[in-house]
This record gives sequence, structure tokens and C-alpha cells, in this order.
Amino acid sequence: MTPLNIAEWQSLDRHYSDIKYLSMREQFALDSGRFERFSIRSGDLLLDYSKNRITQETIDKLIALADAVNIQEWIERMFSGDQINHTEGRAVLHTALRNRSNTPVMVDGQDVMPQVNAVLDKMAAFCEQVHSGKWLGFSNKKITDIVNIGIGGSDLGPAMICDALEPYGIDGIQAHFVSNVDGTDLSTTLEKLNPETTLFVVASKTFTTQETITNAQSARNWFLKAGTQADVAKHFVAVSTNAKEVAKFGIDTANMFEIWDWVGGRYSLWSAIGLPIALYVGMDNFLRLLDGGHEMDKHFRTKPLAENIPLIMGMLGIWYINFFNAQTHAIVPYDHSLARFPSHMQQLDMESNGKFINRQGARISYKTGPVIWGTPGTNGQHAYFQLIHQGTQLIPVDFVLPVNSHYPECDHQSILLANGLAQSEALMKGKTAEEVREELVKEGYEGKALDALLPHKVFPGNRPSNVLLFPKLTPEMLGQLVALYEHKVFVQGVIWNINSFDQWGVELGKQLAKAILPDLQSNAEISVHDSSTTELIRLIRTLRQ
Repeated sequence: MTPLNIAEWQSLDRHYSDIKYLSMREQFALDSGRFERFSIRSGDLLLDYSKNRITQETIDKLIALADAVNIQEWIERMFSGDQINHTEGRAVLHTALRNRSNTPVMVDGQDVMPQVNAVLDKMAAFCEQVHSGKWLGFSNKKITDIVNIGIGGSDLGPAMICDALEPYGIDGIQAHFVSNVDGTDLSTTLEKLNPETTLFVVASKTFTTQETITNAQSARNWFLKAGTQADVAKHFVAVSTNAKEVAKFGIDTANMFEIWDWVGGRYSLWSAIGLPIALYVGMDNFLRLLDGGHEMDKHFRTKPLAENIPLIMGMLGIWYINFFNAQTHAIVPYDHSLARFPSHMQQLDMESNGKFINRQGARISYKTGPVIWGTPGTNGQHAYFQLIHQGTQLIPVDFVLPVNSHYPECDHQSILLANGLAQSEALMKGKTAEEVREELVKEGYEGKALDALLPHKVFPGNRPSNVLLFPKLTPEMLGQLVALYEHKVFVQGVIWNINSFDQWGVELGKQLAKAILPDLQSNAEISVHDSSTTELIRLIRTLRQ
């Protein structure tokens, strides 16, 4: 099935031809109620999507398309534990991890909630031991530093959350994250730490992920310079399902926290993969994060499509990617605590929807996932916003704006918010040649000098953006934001008829790396590669000598 053949898609295509030159500036001038019409609230979270190249007819047609692909049925299938990840034969139940209503969620005829709650209880008990000082290192000193060793979803999500919730951090506990197999990442982290007071969380579902296990083994070697093999169990715990390899490493399997195959890596921060979050901010705040995610789940599952934030954001993405030919999407949080938020969303979106094969195994002929990127405002304004304002590409932007800061002693929040709102307004309005001419005349320009400078200062405007506004970045609000983007990505995957929950493209590079590694580690005859790779291996061997 291709969405291109759906009548509602074709209706949108005709509509696009009618309004592709629609001016948002004119629409705001004509309609004083545009903000109210094109904004949605979920508790304390507001989505303002009025600065998009849309009319009410656009939204109606986008919703009709979502209806045509049975989006509500797909939502229910996900929440109910159907095996919608069909290529791996798995349910997709990150929502069960944060199911604070504790209603039964069935997988293969079994309610998974008792297992979920048991792991949460185990995490709570372990955190209490560490925080109270009952869990001590081999020299009877209290743990002061948590080092998470993982990669991908076992790193990006927890690292982002810990950064974002730094104001909630427990006194005396620091969190560190190591993911890159480049030894610099681990070495520069360990050089600041004391092995007697450091606890490592090794996060690998299979306990065979090359980067993670390599880093874990090197961390253990570092630790063994101070402690013994028998002491490893006091300083290493695991999030895994492979008890045999965990025990072989030296970790007590009583300190192995379970994760299930229906939890995808990029959706796993809600599971025991979130153990470093709970150790850093406390289990109570980790549960508040889950509460926020669950609130967004209820919103997504129960709200009508026209009042559904993830649905509307997802469909607006379809509008720009498939009709306006946008290739990228910027996420710009105006909160430095969310510096890693775009990176987490990058993995979430690009690993989920970076697909060219549909659910039926056929090649598709339309665009799917965009390139996701961004950094915190206001830094981005002095870097890449030039391209967004005056470049030749259409780049939709999400502005993420908390109203209040956790650091009121630095009274910068009004300046920060003013900049965020100004960028959104400027992208929409732009600046016409007439407005630029008037400004230049006031500045004393005239004649050829004025005519030469004028075109450089014109802003075309009509660049779309969303604003996500909320009172403060609390654990609950952060949970809502992450769950919102998870569901947005899911909506787009349903429209594109792709499986958003597998990631076979990640595997090819891993397989080839395993074939190249022996060639780099010896001087034996190089195995069969392309001529470029072969010559690069030879050069590396030479340079190492």
C-alpha cells in the first residue's frame, strides 16, 4: 500500500497547489483568531502551530488522511501489545513502562505490568541503598559517581534526562556517560574519578554490543588497578537480559536489571535503562518523569485528532516533507538544560523513520524521515539561523520554551524568551523590500548605496515554526515532551506505511567493522574489501609503525 494512491493524499496534493504561496503574514492580518484556532493545550503544555503555512482546510485534510490510514486503530494496536514491529515479531510497549494507571497490558496472553512494577521496585530498592550509604564500595566509602556505559538509546536518552533534570540532582551524586568506543571518551571521564567511590552501570540488552562491552572491559581494567576481581560486584551493575555474560564479567546477577524485547533501544529510558537517572535525581523524580509520559500517552490515546498534539505535529511534518519537499527539521530548545534534547530526538526520529521499504517489503517512492538537528537557543541564532531565515531551503522549526527558569538568580529568562518568540515571529513575517527601504532611508542611505544594500536585508519570511510553551521544565513536563515526540514519530511512520520500530540499517556497519578489525590488528594478508578500504587499512598499518 502506498499513501500516494489514497484519495485523501491526492486531495492534499491538489490543496497544496492551491495554497503553496499562501502568506502567513497576510493570514494573521486577516484573522485575529488564528492563534486560538491553531493552538492546543494538554495540561500545562501549549502547542502553538498558528505560524504554519496552513488554513483550516489544510488541517481538515491532514486529519482526513490520518483517518484514512486508520491512525486510531494503529494507536490502539500499539497500546494493546499487538506485534506491530512485524519484522522482529515484537510488540512495541514503551508505553507500558510508564503505565502509571497500572491497567493490564497483555503480550502473548500475559499481563506485563507485574514484571514492569517488579523492576521499578528493584530499582527503587537499589537507589535507596546507594543514596543511604548502605551500598558501599570495596573500601567502605559511599558512592559519589555513577558512570553509565552504553550506546545509542542506552546512552542518549538517560544522558539527556540527567542533563535536563540537573536541578533535581541528589547532593553528593554525579552522573557521567560514556558511549563512544574512542578511548578518549572513557579516559577523560575516568581521570576525574576515584575507583573507590565510582559505580558503573553497564547497559546492554544482549551484553554483547561491541562498543559498550569494550568500554566496560576497559573500565574494569581501570578499576582493578585499585580493587580486586572480587570487588567488581560492588562497583558494577548491569541492565541486560544475558545473565550468563553478566556473571562472566564479574557482576552479581542479583544486580542485573531486566529489560524486555518489546522495548526498543531509543524508547528505553523509561525502563531500567533509566537506572542512572534514578540514581542521579532519585527514584521519586524518575517516577514523576514516568507520570508525565503517561499523561501524554492518555492525551494521545483519547483526544480527538483535531485536539491531539502528537497527531497534529506529525501531520504537519507530513505536510512539509511530502508536499513542500522539506528535508530537515530543526528542534531548538530555549533552555540550556535541554542541550542534548535535539540529539535524543535525532536518534528517535531518524532511526525510526529512516526507511525506504514499506511494511509489505516494497521499495517506496516518496520521502520519509527528515534530518533532525538543532542546538539550544540563543546559540543557534548566531550560527545556523541565517540559513533558516535567508537560505534556499524550507526548514520547519520547533521552538521549545519554558517560561520559568530553575536559576532565577541569573535574571536572563525574559531575554531568552524574547529571543525565542522573536525568532518565531521573524520567520513568519520576514521583512519586505519596502520595509527595508524605509529603514535604510532613516539610516541615511540613498541612491546606489541604498539599492546595493537593500536586497541583502530582505527576509522572505513565510518560514513555518511551532512553539511548545510550558511553565517550567519539571520531571513531569520533560516526560510529556519526550512522549510527545515519540508519538509524533509513530504517526508519521503509520502515514508512510513503514515499520518505525526496527533498525536493520544499524547492523550492516557493525558486521563490516567485525570483518575489518582483524585486518587492523595484524600484519597478515588483508581480507577481501574494496580497493579504497584495502589501501586505507595498509596506510593505517604503516602509520601505526
